[in-house]
Amino acid sequence: MAKTIGNPLTWGTRVVQEAGAEARLVAREIAGVETTPPDVRRLTVDDLRQALRHGLADFAALRTDVMMACILYPIIGAILVWMALNRGLIPLIFPLISGFALIGPAAAVGLYQMSREREAGRKAGWSDALKVLASPRIGAILALGLWHLAIFFAWILAAYGIFLATMGPDVPRGLGPFLNEVLTTPQGWAMIAIGIPVGFIFALIVLATSVVSFPMLIDRPVGLTVAVLTSVRVARRNPVEIALWGLMVTALLVIGSLPFLLGLIAVLPILGHATWHLYRRAVEPPSNWPS
Repeated sequence: MAKTIGNPLTWGTRVVQEAGAEARLVAREIAGVETTPPDVRRLTVDDLRQALRHGLADFAALRTDVMMACILYPIIGAILVWMALNRGLIPLIFPLISGFALIGPAAAVGLYQMSREREAGRKAGWSDALKVLASPRIGAILALGLWHLAIFFAWILAAYGIFLATMGPDVPRGLGPFLNEVLTTPQGWAMIAIGIPVGFIFALIVLATSVVSFPMLIDRPVGLTVAVLTSVRVARRNPVEIALWGLMVTALLVIGSLPFLLGLIAVLPILGHATWHLYRRAVEPPSNWPS
């Protein structure tokens, strides 16, 4: 018997039912299977060093694959900087570049998966990064990624608002005159004095909510709430170590931004792999958790 669409009322009811089923599925993915927060460990400076060392080892073993996977980020960054230079948005160049630290944890989800595969003794490659798309927690991962993207746009708007409030709407023609005005005038000093602590607040929010949340969503059947709260608990228990980790990430991103953002091709994967290993050291999952 040939299949027919049926009358509009029947078809509409079926569409609503299917949409409801999909919504319930996404809600279950976001909620997760395990709702008991795991224990978090006390970190040391040596843990940070070891996480970076293992991240560098992962990069050395997978460098061709991860560099191909990460080459898109400096290209996007370069395009954004070019647009800012040519659209009269020079004041947004620094916020755009520094914004990599806000979206980096979300952009590195594929790297966490590659480190997970390698840690398990399996052969890893760039195709393993795509396994995240088939993860049962993809809904939660996307929701957390959208949250970080919203923070990034909020930072851009805040940075532009600070520029308007301190230096006014007139933008100097060219990057050189703009930098000269920022570094040699009271208005420029005011913008720096306000912009740095505001940017620190945005970075602190992202650091506290993402230091282990993305790797945990990939690794364990937890929900979004448990992953984020666990990340915050890690930061609260290890404030000095996590602050130091944030400074290390910032320093490496600054180094990676030179020259012309090309260093990010190596820095981003190293930091992504290192974040996976920091998660392994910071979170102690219960023995009854399924893998």
